[in-house]
This record gives sequence, structure tokens and C-alpha cells, in this order.
Amino acid sequence: MYSAVVGRSHGHGELPPPAFLGLAGHPVRWRVLSELAFSDRQVRELTALVAQPQNLVSYHLGRLRKANLVTARRSAADGRDTYYRLDLALCGRLLAAAGGALHPALLLTPPSSPVPVPKRGRVRVLFLCTGNSARSQMAEGLLRQMAGDAVRVSSAGSHPKQVHTHAVAVMSEHGVDLTAARSKHLDEFIAYRFDYVITLCDRVREVCPEFPGDPQPVHWSIPDPVQASDGYPAFQRTAAELADRIRFLLHHIALHRSALIVEES
Repeated sequence: MYSAVVGRSHGHGELPPPAFLGLAGHPVRWRVLSELAFSDRQVRELTALVAQPQNLVSYHLGRLRKANLVTARRSAADGRDTYYRLDLALCGRLLAAAGGALHPALLLTPPSSPVPVPKRGRVRVLFLCTGNSARSQMAEGLLRQMAGDAVRVSSAGSHPKQVHTHAVAVMSEHGVDLTAARSKHLDEFIAYRFDYVITLCDRVREVCPEFPGDPQPVHWSIPDPVQASDGYPAFQRTAAELADRIRFLLHHIALHRSALIVEES
């Protein structure tokens, strides 16, 4: 009786495990994924963070890029550098599918909306780009819309320019009003304390000053839509990428803030 039960097939035993498990399960690749889950990085940064030789890190990045989990983009500040970005949305879908491949009850549903951020102790976020005319203004508006009064958000630039009309128009598609927004120099905030300082372009990351309070630095290497050849569609792509990244940021903020509140209680 026992041997018959053990030998019974349920139709899945002969199938190989999902490829994502093999990719993400390698210790070095898991460390790389974990670092990229929060901030875009260069190879030399990843090498230091995961404490592995650069050729090994580059090899594993190549594997992740081949699977489209990680994308690469040349730095706008120095074309010799490359920033790597993790596709968190794709990771979520693959994780969900991996659970379902083992058993239907384990099919996960990736969260579609941000976790509410506790209102106790408002989180302070500063978005920075070069001109404060598009990317950082759009990010500020989106985060304010998504998080409400639980987050205090500002934006600024190293070389402020007038807010771009395309940025205002695209944000109106997302229900965000930027008609009264003004560009600001980052020096206006140099004495302010923030929990997160998020640089949205490679150039401003190179000149980003230190802010009091030891804020968490985050870098999102996002192309400047103002420089794109296709005009308005580039602003739409930027808004979509920012909205996607901010949704994941809010999950991180909510978890971190909730843990701090528990510790303080």
C-alpha cells in the first residue's frame, strides 16, 4: 500500500522547476537581485556590495540580463559607466508563477496597489534631477497622490529650469495637477532632514550633496524625456516608469516605517 502511494504521479513530478528559481536561487545572483531591488547600481558598486570579483558579478549580471530580469543603461553623466536596473514587476510575476507551478494554492497574486504608509512619523522624501522640470516634478506629484499626507515629498534640481509643459500634460492624465509647480534649486533643501533622497538622473547623482539626518540614498537611472527624440511619448513612458517604481518604494517605506513604530512602542 505504501509503495503504491509513493509511486502515484500527480502530473507535475516530471516537469522541471521554473527557470526563475534556478536563476534567483544562486547565492551571488540573489545578492545582486537584492541590491538592485532598491536602487540602480553600477558593476563596481555591486562588486563592493556583494564582496565578489567584478568578472564574477558581470557574469551573473549577464545571466540575469539574458532572462530580461535586469536591464542596462549607459550613464548620462559618464558614458563609460553602465547602470543596471531590476524589473521588479517581472520578478513578481515569475515568483507568482513559480508558486502556482508547485501547487495551485501557492499561486501568489502580486500586490497591485501600494501598502498604506503609517501616518505616525511622516516619511520625508526628496526627488532630485538636473532641471527639476520633468522627472523629479512628476515623481513628486505621483508620490503625493499615492501616499497622501503620510509622506512629505519635495523635489529640486542642480540646474533648475521651468517646468516642462509636457510634464504638466502627462501628469494630468494621471490625475496630478502640476500647473502651480515651480522649479527649485537643491540648495533650498540643503539644511532639511529626509528619510530618502532619490536621484533620478545620473548627472545629479554625481553632484548630490550630503543631507543631515543620514537619509537613505536611492538612484533611479531614468532617461531625460526632454532630450528624447519622440517628444510627448517619452514623457508618458517616464510617468509610467516612475509610477511603477514609486509603487514598490511605498511597499518598502510602509514595511520599514511599521517596523520602526513597533520598536518604539
